[in-house]
Parts: sequence; C-alpha cells; structure tokens
Amino acid sequence: MRTTLFHRPLQAMPFKILFRLGLLATGWRIEGELPPEKKMILIGAPHTSNWDFVLMLATAFKKDMKLYWMVKDNVYKAGWGWLADWAGGIPIDREHPQGLVGQMVQEFRQAEEMMLVNTPEATRAKRDRWKTGFWHIAKGAQVPLLLCFVHAPTKTVGIGELLWPSDDLEADFRKIAAFYADKKGINPELYTPPLGEED
Repeated sequence: MRTTLFHRPLQAMPFKILFRLGLLATGWRIEGELPPEKKMILIGAPHTSNWDFVLMLATAFKKDMKLYWMVKDNVYKAGWGWLADWAGGIPIDREHPQGLVGQMVQEFRQAEEMMLVNTPEATRAKRDRWKTGFWHIAKGAQVPLLLCFVHAPTKTVGIGELLWPSDDLEADFRKIAAFYADKKGINPELYTPPLGEED
C-alpha cells in the first residue's frame, strides 16, 4: 500500500498535538482499544455531521491508526491526487460502481496492513437504510468490520465490536443495527438506520 501521512511520524506530530488539544478543549473523549487484526473495515456511524470527520481524525491520531478511505477519481483527474494519496485516499471510479467491490477486495489482498474507513450512510442526509457495499467488500476480502461510533450525549467516540461477515447479509445487519441502536449522532434527526424501518 501507499505510504500516507499516518505512516510519517514527523509529519503526523503537529496533527497529533492539534487534535489532542481539540479534544481537551471540547470535552470529547475516546474509548476502546484497537483489535490486533491488521486488515479491517472501520465503520463510522452515526454519520450526521461534518464534525464526525474531525472526530475520526482525532481518534486516528490518538490511537496511531493508519487509515485509508475511498476517494472519487475526479479528485485525481483534477490534479489533487498527490494530496489524496498523502491523506490515505484510494481512487475509485464512481461511474462504474459495479466494479467498486472487486477493486477494494483487490486492494485488501495486495496490502499487508489496511484499515479502510467507511460511512455506510453515504451522506449526512437521512436515507431509508445503509448501503451494503462495505459488507460485500469485507466478505470478498475476508476481513472483519470494526464497529466504531459517535455518541453525542456523552461526547464519546468509541472503538466497538469486531464483526466478521457471515453468509447472511441481513442477519449481520440485524447485529449491526442492535449495536448502534442506542448511539446518538450530533444531529440525531438525520440518522439513517442500518436496516429500513420496515425490516
């Protein structure tokens, strides 16, 4: 895998200090510990605010997490690929979503270590239910899902349970829904449940 900001201690140090001070100033805390697995998909939910991204970065720098995330390939076409690579971006072709799962499975297979961040709600706006691409990637790459969360009432960012995909997507989503049932985002009215209301 490509080397990113998270792999460069000297470049990362100012960000570590900045985010540590930010957590102290705002009263947010981070709980939980990373599992020993070297490859996984980190689920970030509920995703209801732009601040979720800031809290994710604060967690990454505090826990020395070397994150990657999927970035639209038009960012690369516009000449910002160097910055996206440095920040952990993996270019994807959004015009051919049917190839996304295969591409990311291949990325996992080629990497010795990889923690891919995914927000299954896909948007901060409320939707019917989560998208399922992350589950298909995890299943195809044979990597677990790390369920992480934001719980705004207690100002907590948490590293939660590790879930290995089974052969039953809906059963796994019921487990995921149970885990997130009591988690409240910064804007809870925008929360999208893992399963639809009718499920």
